Amino acid sequence: MSSSKSSLTALTLGAIGVVYGDIGTSVLYAVKEVFGSGHVPFTPDNVYGILSIFFWTLTVIVSVKYVSLVLRADNNGEGGLVAMLALASQSVKDKPALRRVLLVVGIFGTCLFYGDGVITPAISVLSAVEGLEVISPAFKKYVIPLTLVILFGLFAVQKRGTSGIGKFFGPITLVWFVCIAMLGVAQIVTHPTILWAISPHYALGFIWHNPGTAFIILGAVVLCVTGAEALYADLGHFGKKPIRVAWFSVVMPALTLNYFGQGALLLNNPEAVKNPFFLMAPDWALLPLVGLATLATVIASQALISGAFSVTKQVIQLGYLPRLQVQHTSVKETGQIYMPFVNWGLFVAIVLAVVMFRSSSNLAGAYGIAVTLDMLITTVLTFFVIRYHWHYPLALCIGATGLFFMVDLAFFASNLMKLFDGGWFPLMIGGAIFTLMITWKDGRRLMTAKLKVDAIDLDSFLEAVFVSPPTRVEGTAVFLTAEPGTVPNALLHNLKHNKVLHENNLFVTVRNHEVPWIGMAKRLTIESLGHDCWQVIVNYGFKNDPDLPKALQQIKGRGCELDPMTTSYFLSRDIVVPTIGSGMSQWREKLFAQMHHNASAAAEFLNLPNNSVVELGSKIEI
Repeated sequence: MSSSKSSLTALTLGAIGVVYGDIGTSVLYAVKEVFGSGHVPFTPDNVYGILSIFFWTLTVIVSVKYVSLVLRADNNGEGGLVAMLALASQSVKDKPALRRVLLVVGIFGTCLFYGDGVITPAISVLSAVEGLEVISPAFKKYVIPLTLVILFGLFAVQKRGTSGIGKFFGPITLVWFVCIAMLGVAQIVTHPTILWAISPHYALGFIWHNPGTAFIILGAVVLCVTGAEALYADLGHFGKKPIRVAWFSVVMPALTLNYFGQGALLLNNPEAVKNPFFLMAPDWALLPLVGLATLATVIASQALISGAFSVTKQVIQLGYLPRLQVQHTSVKETGQIYMPFVNWGLFVAIVLAVVMFRSSSNLAGAYGIAVTLDMLITTVLTFFVIRYHWHYPLALCIGATGLFFMVDLAFFASNLMKLFDGGWFPLMIGGAIFTLMITWKDGRRLMTAKLKVDAIDLDSFLEAVFVSPPTRVEGTAVFLTAEPGTVPNALLHNLKHNKVLHENNLFVTVRNHEVPWIGMAKRLTIESLGHDCWQVIVNYGFKNDPDLPKALQQIKGRGCELDPMTTSYFLSRDIVVPTIGSGMSQWREKLFAQMHHNASAAAEFLNLPNNSVVELGSKIEI
């Protein structure tokens, strides 16, 4: 019992640091953007109404939708939009047309995560450093350079991993939540009646009397729930209970107290609207608060960057991106990875966002569309999970998700008004990545179809070869092939140029499935082809770490003994030539051909040894 409580405490502390870093730093800019927009007349009733909307937005979207409902939709203990997509698509696998639509919608939602991943570090760190302007206007010219230096340092240390500093995330973020709660309490005691804003009638009254204004300011109100998707995305790391305990015991109370404290400050001093969060603090505490806020935003950004690595690996294994270089940064935690291309691609996009928008207020205009559209997609996928996977009655499914759909739709519609004020930026990023993903998926499908047409049957080929067998050499050859039962080009080139065949030959196909994990007991499917040749299928879930040599060790004792010193891995690299009329537009064919040409990280992704041989394959016209 004692060790169980200890484990729950540790996981809860970890969840506070990793899961709630993003939503915890929204207090830096959410209230400022609502009242600083100029749309809300500054009256006590309006302050009460806005704070009530904040509280009930947190309650409906986070407490009810994510914590109570969405966390239940786990895919073998894993969460996140990729896990939800896999679960929803498997639930309607007997409806191919619907399944294809859900896959497209879910992948687009995953692409929006990258748009969010660009805006979140930029607005969070920038809003923290802007606290220096409250100390002295003279610091204004240093805000953007200092923000860029902090962001560069954050991305530069990614290759070292987070195992060393990750243990500090929880305690530092807990200190952050305690501090923002204390700042709120200090202001609430000067105007305690502000707590009446918890009553929903203030929110409903504001909406009733100001319907147009209420709709417009929803685009800023949604800033208070940015990061809510992390609750579900990190389900597999911490579990449901720690995430729920952290939210109800620490995070939501701290956020509520701080938002209400900012409201009390504005009632006492309307001029504080220029930066209500930092103006809550006494002068002596401003510099330490800026430092703590910067640490909190860096931690929030770190969690999102790590999430980008994880999501990218999952998408690769689902077949929507070419294999990229993956480096493991921990010998103990397989989930701690570093992807150089993703890391520096994100950094360049974030620098571009900071330089283009130049302030957190301007970035707030870009923030929201991607977040609310992601929330809307999650709600849609949740409906199909509870209807077709849990088999709940239709009326109950509509009732359970209908309210959230309408709320998410209202927030998304409001944020569409910011489309030309910066909202286009994350959509452009998401759209570009979506184009790459769909092009790669379609290109691989067309290329596979072409290879099947020209493929040589493996059984027949081996039968013909062993009529007059070539010289057999010591060792084991592992030929990777996309389709089982077909002759890989690497084998043809080996026979043509080397005139030899290895003593043992494995024809290996790697298959990725729409489930998070596949255990070692189900890792391999082995079929003997005779003459010391085997057809091997290696199965991975989208959360598994591909390690082909380790997986193939299971073949020992089945007639083939693998010695790492005498085992060679052969990969075919085919040259793709785009043609017209293959099923994709010509520019997408050329894009796929270029992506295929640059996809040179298969050996690293599958953890193949350095003695792997890459054979030049044939030209393939698609």
